[in-house]
Amino acid sequence: MDEISVEALGNGVSVCVNTEHRFGTDAFLLADFAQARHKDFVCDLCAGNGIVGLLVQRNFQPQAITGVEIQPAAAALMAQSTVVSALENYTPVCADLREWKPDRQYDLVTCNPPYKIVGTGKESPVAASAAARHELFCTLEDVCAAAARALRFGGRFCVCQRPERLCDVLVAMRKHGLEPKRMRFVMQTPESEPWLVLAEGRHGGKPHLRVEAPLYIEGRTRDTYSDEMKRIYGLESEEELRRNG
Repeated sequence: MDEISVEALGNGVSVCVNTEHRFGTDAFLLADFAQARHKDFVCDLCAGNGIVGLLVQRNFQPQAITGVEIQPAAAALMAQSTVVSALENYTPVCADLREWKPDRQYDLVTCNPPYKIVGTGKESPVAASAAARHELFCTLEDVCAAAARALRFGGRFCVCQRPERLCDVLVAMRKHGLEPKRMRFVMQTPESEPWLVLAEGRHGGKPHLRVEAPLYIEGRTRDTYSDEMKRIYGLESEEELRRNG
């Protein structure tokens, strides 16, 4: 059996991980971009071990969170994370988002989906990694359809994806009534090309897309994070504690 470890995220929130179900920078970026409100009911699709929902909880403390994940092992880690973090407002659901029927209308839906279309790129021989990277269990169309079913009118859908699939994201959003309203590119440095795009659609919204200033990962020197990334990772408070300690 794969060994499970617990990683602290801050504010009393922790995530359970193993070698197959981990997380990356994109989860932190998506959770921050989503900007949940305290009164929101939030749903995270393709939740994996629950990392995006856990970061939303750490950052914004919404009313309630539901995480939907098709892989039983990942859903079990998500459930364990909610126990370790003593979160009574986080509900883990093991289900196929294509068939999942929401029991309420949500204010915010997030998704860190598989980035690659089946048949493109090298597919991992590890089943869990293959499902996380390639659209084996759901496509962008499926994700947007599920988000539209789950959202109340005026609710928001936030997703991250590779820039080369931006057209797919915007077309799928609009097809399912999630009008693209906000977009932001993520770059390692001001000189590099974007490696991630964050996009928000509003259920039933009117056409008007705002492109925000790029988010830079690195600071002025390549061995440091930018001030914004320090805030997103929660490193600002640690530095403050060291300075004041």
